[in-house]
Amino acid sequence: MMALAEAARGDAFPAEIAVVISNRPDAAGLDWAKANGIPAVAIDHKAYPTRTAFEAEMHESLVAHGAEMVACCGFMRLMTPDFVDVWRDRMINIHPSLLPAYKGLHTHERALADGVRIVGCTVHVVRLEMDVGPIIAQAAVPVLEGDTAETLGARVLAAEHQLYPHALALFASGRARVEGESVRVGDGVSPPAPLIWPPLA
Repeated sequence: MMALAEAARGDAFPAEIAVVISNRPDAAGLDWAKANGIPAVAIDHKAYPTRTAFEAEMHESLVAHGAEMVACCGFMRLMTPDFVDVWRDRMINIHPSLLPAYKGLHTHERALADGVRIVGCTVHVVRLEMDVGPIIAQAAVPVLEGDTAETLGARVLAAEHQLYPHALALFASGRARVEGESVRVGDGVSPPAPLIWPPLA
């Protein structure tokens, strides 16, 4: 969230942060947002009798603050079909793996157990199923000898802080757009060289 907010300060960034909403009243991001002049709202899901009632309050707050898109940052709750449908193709999420691999929790532990050489992170458009939806952008991160879930996770998080603002800018500007169940990025950039790990001699 902080990485998105910092990126949005730039004059050329195609989006601004309308509001920060958390279902955890003690979330540090709320205080950070307020200290940086960003409206911040705590909506404790435990105070609502149903998921639908909680999401209705969240939706009302988003609309009241003029939000046109939702960027999920560590929001660890599955949303109901109604909420996902209302924000369809306007809600994005970041996940610490190269989807569709390693959906769900404990991504780094599972990758290390499988002995993969390259992991990463993914920004995708939200759909009803967990960690499913059209992919906007991905970043690859090599697994180093001696990595633990913590050291690997720290490098993936650093990549997330670069990838998420980039993907949000693509999406908010219209350069990345949903077509069916895919995202088309129409900027004609040349692809970089492949990441090979371990590297070629």
